[in-house]
Amino acid sequence: MTKLVMGASGFLGSHVTRKLVGRGDDVRVWIRQSSSTVAFDDLDVERRYGDLGDREALREAMRDVEAVFYCIVDTRAWLRDPTPLFATNVEALGGVLDVAVEVGVRRFVFCSTVGTIGIAEHGLADEDLPHNWRHLGGPYIESRLQAEDLVLAYHRDRGLPAVVLNVGTTYGPRDHGPTPHGKLVRAAAQGTMPAYVRGTAMEVVGVEDAAEAFLLAETRGRVGERYIVSESHLPIKDLFDIAADEGGVRPPRIGIPLPVMRVIGAVGGAVSRLRGTDSVVTSTSVRLMHLQSALDHTKATRELGWRPEPTEAAIRAGVRWFLTEPRRTTT
Repeated sequence: MTKLVMGASGFLGSHVTRKLVGRGDDVRVWIRQSSSTVAFDDLDVERRYGDLGDREALREAMRDVEAVFYCIVDTRAWLRDPTPLFATNVEALGGVLDVAVEVGVRRFVFCSTVGTIGIAEHGLADEDLPHNWRHLGGPYIESRLQAEDLVLAYHRDRGLPAVVLNVGTTYGPRDHGPTPHGKLVRAAAQGTMPAYVRGTAMEVVGVEDAAEAFLLAETRGRVGERYIVSESHLPIKDLFDIAADEGGVRPPRIGIPLPVMRVIGAVGGAVSRLRGTDSVVTSTSVRLMHLQSALDHTKATRELGWRPEPTEAAIRAGVRWFLTEPRRTTT
């Protein structure tokens, strides 16, 4: 039967699409009329167009599909007005879940984030640790928490056969957007990244490994369960050093102390409010640079058979792609 990828124009969604096509599945993709298709133009897929609020279009797209891979998310954590975050990440998702239950989708694999995992006082955090920093995450994290809670509630109360994947920051080739984090890697590889923030790190994973986890979750994931899909906790300095090394340039040498970055974030947020414009650097965004714990993906390895490669290889592959195919990316 057919597999439906929702969000196929995005970085992760396009790689899920590629994995499915490579496996020999019949693949249908759900995109807006305005969506870029460059990430899968070379693939033989069935295209369905529509907006998330169009219930009839959703019914037609999900009709007779064996599995839905849901990779749609608004990641603009810097928005002053968080209304679009909740409109896409929560409200529109609810309509999609209604239709998935109505048509009897056999498996719904949902892309969540490591940002919904709790912070451990000691050691590694895993899926069983309740979220304990909701008051610190800002509207973006709140929208993702509500989204994940909604998916699990539809499983519990309406029988939706959903599996949740908590995905780290993805790196690798074919980042056509590019993603905000991809832009930073590209800048470091080109020698135009002047500085980094000391004492910061993030959960990372190769995008192809993350996409493979979606295919494994379809067949091996337990419904109603969450799985951490993140390979390692990588210091930001190491990330930029790897990118610069692959690009053959000097890495950023200036390390901004975290307390200084907190001041910059506070100033950025104040200026944003005064000018009525969005700012990427705010107190919340700086807090998210260093707040989260390192994570344990043992459950995904044990139950899904997921065995990711070191993310360094994916970062290097992404750099090579950026440097050899720049015309395929936008600024």
